[in-house]
Amino acid sequence: HYDPIEDTETYHLTMSTLIWCILIVLFGYLAGKYNIRWLWGTSIMIVFQYLTDLFDGAVGRHRNTGLIHWGYYMDHFLDYIFLCSMLIGYSFIYNDRYNTIFFILVSYGAFMVNSFLSFAATNEFRISYFKIGPTEMRLAFIITNTLIIFFHGRVPLASTLPYIFTASVAGLIAVVYTTQKMMWRKDMENKKALESK
Repeated sequence: HYDPIEDTETYHLTMSTLIWCILIVLFGYLAGKYNIRWLWGTSIMIVFQYLTDLFDGAVGRHRNTGLIHWGYYMDHFLDYIFLCSMLIGYSFIYNDRYNTIFFILVSYGAFMVNSFLSFAATNEFRISYFKIGPTEMRLAFIITNTLIIFFHGRVPLASTLPYIFTASVAGLIAVVYTTQKMMWRKDMENKKALESK
């Protein structure tokens, strides 16, 4: 018989992000169309995604699944899908005539591109910058949902979107600047090491 604890594998936990993403989009739609309190469901999905993301690697190591490359690829690809689902959910709530949510998605996606290019060049993987990483972003989404629920209709939260976009672009510029500076330094160190031989 099926035992949910014994029979759950690392890939089940990884792929469950798709379920959380579909439900996030659904709850965003319901919040925009019917009742803003549906965003509590979105926040619960964020917690579920955090938990399954936290334990998928641990389960894989414990069970010796061997899906290291697959896990790396799918985990990070689904992180991007998760981010997309959050912003799609918010798009149902706000009349975003300037498509600011789309530009926020582009800027957040650029952080991921920076991480993967940096990893390819240095073999050092970083997903946190200035002490802000995936966990802090999930917490920020939950706080945002809570603020939207409590202040919806009283405070024009949609007007904060340009500020969020501006902050994300400023953060991206800082991250790219420090990353390229680190790469330049490594290249110069390697060049000096080769010249000294």
